Amino acid sequence: MCAGSCRLQESAKSANHCYNCSYMSGISLREVWYRVRRPFRHLTIGGDWAQVLPVDDRHNLRWLWFDGMFASASDNIYLTYLSVYLLALGATQAQIGLYSTFSNLSAALLLLPGALLVERIGQRKGIVLLGGGWVGRIALLMMALVPLALGGHALVWAAIALSVTRDAFGNLAYPAWTSLVGSIVPMEGRGRYFGSRNFIMGVGGMLTTLLIGALITRLGQPLGYQAAFVLAFIIGMGATYSFWRLKDPQGGKPIAGPTPLALGALWREMRGQRAFLVLCASGALWNFFLNVAGPFFTIYLVQDLHASASMVGLTSVAGSLFTLAVQHRAGTLSDRWGARRLQAVSMLCIPVLPFLWMLAGAAWHIILVNAVSGILWGAFALASFNYLLELAPPEQRARYAAIYQVVVTLSFAAGAAVGSLVVTQWGYLAVFAVSGVGRLLAALLFARFAKGDRASGLS
Repeated sequence: MCAGSCRLQESAKSANHCYNCSYMSGISLREVWYRVRRPFRHLTIGGDWAQVLPVDDRHNLRWLWFDGMFASASDNIYLTYLSVYLLALGATQAQIGLYSTFSNLSAALLLLPGALLVERIGQRKGIVLLGGGWVGRIALLMMALVPLALGGHALVWAAIALSVTRDAFGNLAYPAWTSLVGSIVPMEGRGRYFGSRNFIMGVGGMLTTLLIGALITRLGQPLGYQAAFVLAFIIGMGATYSFWRLKDPQGGKPIAGPTPLALGALWREMRGQRAFLVLCASGALWNFFLNVAGPFFTIYLVQDLHASASMVGLTSVAGSLFTLAVQHRAGTLSDRWGARRLQAVSMLCIPVLPFLWMLAGAAWHIILVNAVSGILWGAFALASFNYLLELAPPEQRARYAAIYQVVVTLSFAAGAAVGSLVVTQWGYLAVFAVSGVGRLLAALLFARFAKGDRASGLS
């Protein structure tokens, strides 16, 4: 009996021990979930500063964050592999340069109408969903499918036409997107919020680019590129859904500016906005020289440095990794210094990048170049958008965004046209040198004359 009693007690202790382990394990898992979930929720709204905002505001910040994550993953596929996809379809260097010109010219024609739609009919969310969310992403799907129906020169021009359509309708939606985002994200936390949003956009873009590069290498050309663009469409629809979940603070009402959206009235209005005119002038010069070389970096990487699709993906990922590393710090600096100062510092450093490309002797060297590029462009992208939002009065944000983007796209178109001529006559290294010198001139113009923003006083 004694032995049996001991065995019963031992069994009872063992059972109780297992129960306690199970119970403690359950508590531990809940604690782990809470500890992971809480900082993740804070990340999606930009940090602790947003906790005091109303529930609807936090809802919008969170879904805008997810929109950025999916949109970046989709756009990175398109932007990284479009040029080499067109090459695989049989496009020439001149046709790729012309694509960039056509894309920017056609987009410029739709920017002011996009602002007019916001001011006349409102429906900012609907405009974005139609232009960028549906038309733009269906164009991606059609780019993947068009080789099944066409071949030769017709295939190349059809792919270019679809690319132009995607870009043009994205620009039609851009004024509405900027106006809506400016209403959703409070000024006092824009640097930190967009730092967080840009962080997840970098993660999404990096992982997608890496995986897609491996997929293209495995499937070959052009099937790999077709599969990549189908995936870009599917992922992009995740962004469309996320944006659909946003609530427009204006309720879809028109947001009329104080002056008519006509060229004469716009010019009279702009003459009194010195800071914005400086931004437009420096932005025109900056984007012109960016796109003198812009369409040719990936082509140079593939043709002259003999990079595979996987290596193209790796070079892009290198930039994304270092962009991620600086996003939090760049967001804090933007709120502390002011967006103008951070933009000026990054612009003065970026001109070195084309010269680093000229020094590269092998494809893997571009990984190092893009590491530097990721840091500089990560800070610039965050600061430049915040500075534009600061300069634009809330009720005129759509038109200011449209005007600035018209300047950008026309400059891009002109830069691509000049770049096509230069690369045909003197080669890739010449366009890189021209681009680097021109970027520096634009940066000096901005640093000397741009005014008008303020630091938030963060300590």
